[in-house]
Amino acid sequence: MHTLVRECFTGIPEIVESLARKEGGNARKLASAVARGRVVIPANPAREHRLCGIGEGCTVKVNVNIGTSGERCDESLEVAKAKTALSNGADTLMDLSTGGDLPSIRRKILEMDVPVGTVPVYEAVRRAGNAADVDSDLLFSVIREHCRDGVDFLTLHCGVNKDALAALYSDPRIMSVVSRGGAFHVAMMSGRDEENPLFSEFDYLMEILAEYEVVASLGDGMRPGCIQDADRHAKTVEYLNLGRLANRALDAGVQRMIEGPGHLPIEQIGYNVRIIKELSNDAPLYLLGPLVTDIAPGYDHVVSAIGGAVACMHGADFLCMVSPSEHLALPLTDDIAEGTRVARIAAHIGDLVRSPDGFRMPREIRMAEARKRLDWKEQFSLALFGEYAQKIHERDGELDTCSMCGDLCAVKMVREIFEKRES
Repeated sequence: MHTLVRECFTGIPEIVESLARKEGGNARKLASAVARGRVVIPANPAREHRLCGIGEGCTVKVNVNIGTSGERCDESLEVAKAKTALSNGADTLMDLSTGGDLPSIRRKILEMDVPVGTVPVYEAVRRAGNAADVDSDLLFSVIREHCRDGVDFLTLHCGVNKDALAALYSDPRIMSVVSRGGAFHVAMMSGRDEENPLFSEFDYLMEILAEYEVVASLGDGMRPGCIQDADRHAKTVEYLNLGRLANRALDAGVQRMIEGPGHLPIEQIGYNVRIIKELSNDAPLYLLGPLVTDIAPGYDHVVSAIGGAVACMHGADFLCMVSPSEHLALPLTDDIAEGTRVARIAAHIGDLVRSPDGFRMPREIRMAEARKRLDWKEQFSLALFGEYAQKIHERDGELDTCSMCGDLCAVKMVREIFEKRES
């Protein structure tokens, strides 16, 4: 079957040429990376949107999750949250809706000018009434519908199989399963005494994704839900499953990326990133977090950014925004704005590590020089969120220095000393 992966083996598709120009890279190298499964370009041909490359040689990208719940369902709010995410630096969106008219909400989000992802098992459970009643036919039907609608990447918990479940039973965890999709598949397997259809019928799943040119985001259904569970076996069994499945997907011509662990002690992040990369032959890695402490609710967006920056240092490619309401409530628009900005900062720190210039990236140098000159206009133009920075600076009036130091500004004082010496 004709797919982008296979096309990249024999040439440089137009979509790759366009993305290479956007990323400032070499089109031939990018095509090679797609063919080897080290870069994915989520771009379902059913709809047009701006391009986004994830993986080797690309900048770190940021995804933002939005979506309704059974407790709070407001389609207009989700659209507003999507627009807020994009205006604050999101590269992709995921619709995780579980309440209301799910196809209608999804199609509204698909009107946005970015790649969009979904988790089809959520809708399958809503249609069935409960997870135990979801069968293979229903699940694959929903997957095909999402592909047909124009969804660009799907989170698919293919690695949650009977072996992973057995590891969960034999090596219990405090939080057991915290992934909603993972829990649904556990319920399906337990209730029906059958293997996860996304694992047992993986080849058929790949046929569907290849037909619609949709990226498989191989989900982390056994991710640890607290740092105390980080060294339990279920996660490791899922890693092994996902590594094997990643190779099978690429053999089928399907683009795929791996979703990584949620809560990890900071010293374990590097190891986990490297082992996932090794097992999957350097597939792009998509992380929520990792969250490196469990006792900062309300600030989990900051905790996540700390873990995300460390993960990028070791090879992570794609960060999922965590909002201040994580673990507490459905995010509101302000939560989305704050969470997206913090994730964007973590991604930029990741880019400093990945860039050939490193911390000597021209924009960083120009900011230092602008600060030396106390050139506020230039500083705000270089800042990731310049308007916000400007509002803070100007709240005490238009000052030559910041109001923290005022007339005792160290930068101004020493600069004037050096200027007198040079004259």
